[in-house]
Amino acid sequence: MNITPLQFYKCLADETRLQSILLIQQEGELCVCELTTALDESQPKISRHLAQLRECELLKDRREGQWVFYQINPELPPWAKDVLVQTCAQNKDYLKSADQRLKQMGNRPQRKEQCC
Repeated sequence: MNITPLQFYKCLADETRLQSILLIQQEGELCVCELTTALDESQPKISRHLAQLRECELLKDRREGQWVFYQINPELPPWAKDVLVQTCAQNKDYLKSADQRLKQMGNRPQRKEQCC
């Protein structure tokens, strides 16, 4: 993967996309329903922004039954991964409300235990 800094930052130049990717960075993976709750946004809006992040190749998705889970693309260059890790670690207040809503969410989808 060969994303330029300009492409990377353009993809994150929207608050919904930035918060989504930082929450995914923090949690490891999330589905649309978890992001709609955390960000208090509509499902179509979250889905549209996740599609843009996939098109930018910042996210990968995987299907598990009826759920689609999103995670940071493991093929991102190290500098891009570092930016996400540091932004998430150094800006806990930026995600505080979203994180609280996510933690209070009932009925979160179950993930299969990853083995080996």
